Amino acid sequence: MSSIIPDVIDHLAGIRPGSSLDRLRDQRPQARENAQKSYLALFQPEFPGDVTALERYAVATFVAGLHRQPHLVDFYAADLQTLGSSEISAALQAEIARGSVEGPYGRYPLGPLTIEKVEGPEYRVSAEHKDRLGPRLTAVLEHAHLLVFHPRDASPAALQKLLDAGWTTTDIVTLSQLVSFLSFQIRVVAGLRAVAGASAAAPIDAEFTQILTGVLASGTV
Repeated sequence: MSSIIPDVIDHLAGIRPGSSLDRLRDQRPQARENAQKSYLALFQPEFPGDVTALERYAVATFVAGLHRQPHLVDFYAADLQTLGSSEISAALQAEIARGSVEGPYGRYPLGPLTIEKVEGPEYRVSAEHKDRLGPRLTAVLEHAHLLVFHPRDASPAALQKLLDAGWTTTDIVTLSQLVSFLSFQIRVVAGLRAVAGASAAAPIDAEFTQILTGVLASGTV
């Protein structure tokens, strides 16, 4: 498992101690610390409740795949392998390929925002993998896909599908926190990796560095 990694974002972004990006992140020490604490709380919680480690890492692998971040997929899938879930890992890879679309999609009621209505495919786990994944993981993958690509369409009916599959209201809160954190983590890592590539080609001026520090800390990249 990844418990020995002191800073997961640094690890995923390839940030070395003492590097320019390390110093950049040090300008927001509280944001840096909170990001790591959030990771630990969600993936290595002291009191995990009913959401298993396998379910947590399966969701992370799937969401990272939907965001087309192969290095994050590999990172979280490695923990699934450690848990002895190679069959689930294989099913997830196939479902990532099936669920990869452009997005975001969603519906607005009749009104000024109707012009932004965009129809898109509604993802369902394939019949081939439902038995292998089981009802809980099947439901959670479909819900995670909804949150990633159809956030406007989240509804009580969508939550009811999770309840029907055996997820409690507390479980659903944990799931929502997982997907939200992953969205933040993926964007920060992608931003840092992009900066690393850009800085290798040309120096980054101080004003840009200051702006970028705030953006990366907020997770809005």
